[in-house]
Amino acid sequence: MAKPIRIADRLIGPEEPPYIVAEMSANHNGNIQRAFQILDAAKKAGADAVKIQTYRADTITIDHSAPEFIVQGGLWDKRNLYELYEQAYTPWEWHGPIFDHAKDIGLTVFSSPFDLTAVDLLESLDAPAYKIASPELIDLQLIRRVARTGKPIIMSTGMANLEEIAEAIEAARGAGAQEIVVLHCTSAYPTPPEESNLATISEIARRFDVVVGLSDHTLGTAVPIIAVALGADFIEKHFTLARSEGGVDSAFSMEPDELAELVRASRVARVATGEPSFEPTSSEKTILFIRRSLYVVAPIAQGEVLTESNIRSIRPGNGMKPKYLDQVLGRRAVRDLAFGEPLDISMIEGELDS
Repeated sequence: MAKPIRIADRLIGPEEPPYIVAEMSANHNGNIQRAFQILDAAKKAGADAVKIQTYRADTITIDHSAPEFIVQGGLWDKRNLYELYEQAYTPWEWHGPIFDHAKDIGLTVFSSPFDLTAVDLLESLDAPAYKIASPELIDLQLIRRVARTGKPIIMSTGMANLEEIAEAIEAARGAGAQEIVVLHCTSAYPTPPEESNLATISEIARRFDVVVGLSDHTLGTAVPIIAVALGADFIEKHFTLARSEGGVDSAFSMEPDELAELVRASRVARVATGEPSFEPTSSEKTILFIRRSLYVVAPIAQGEVLTESNIRSIRPGNGMKPKYLDQVLGRRAVRDLAFGEPLDISMIEGELDS
């Protein structure tokens, strides 16, 4: 089991409540006041952190109209990459105010840098952690730069194969990363639940000895809650004030009431998972008396034969287990047995097989 990590003042790991991150992404819709409102709403809903993204259009792509720079299919079909990122990015001059507002309301905020200059900006703001987005998982230079900060590093695995995941983790560790979270992810917007493959979460934990989680793009809360039951310690979901208000990512983002439900239900899922157990729980022990057992249901004189008319399996559970019924029938009572007595081996002749 991987050792827990710490982001700000919060431990994250198998023994802790799931760490819930609301991804703002482009849902500020170009308005810094809306960004502040998203922080406030995430805090009110119970999220542990809000994540933003740190890039400019010219740090993530180039302004080009060739076919390979045009999105084909999906939510952003036929959008030019440069124009899409121009619309979606979080202005760098907003970062300081966003970090300050989060601090004022007692909320952790961190970011996904998309190039080395973004890391420099975030270091100047003393970012408490870094997220490597799925498309950047193969950018080992960026991973090494982030790892050298000494901060926790969270990596999403969307689109990656096993070899690429291993290379990313090796690069992070080789550059000094001690606290690593790996998020299983399917980079489809939204993700069909049948493509979530949540069984991958425990396999990542087994193979790489890291804290694990899910970066989720399905609609609703069912998939991330199941992920927690399967071992996810960290859940990331896109978050908006209202899908009806539109925006680049709004269609697959959670609203405040959904985020609050995710926080509540994921904590229930964590404690409900528990450990393998084949003994009565503390709560069950209080009602063990309602189990069936063997009772005297008609008076039996000493020496009289026990039969189905005077011995039955009934509630409560103070007598012998019902499995002994066939063995006691036909034996004789060693004393008078009263109606309503729980049957005990001492009341009948002979010994019983276990």
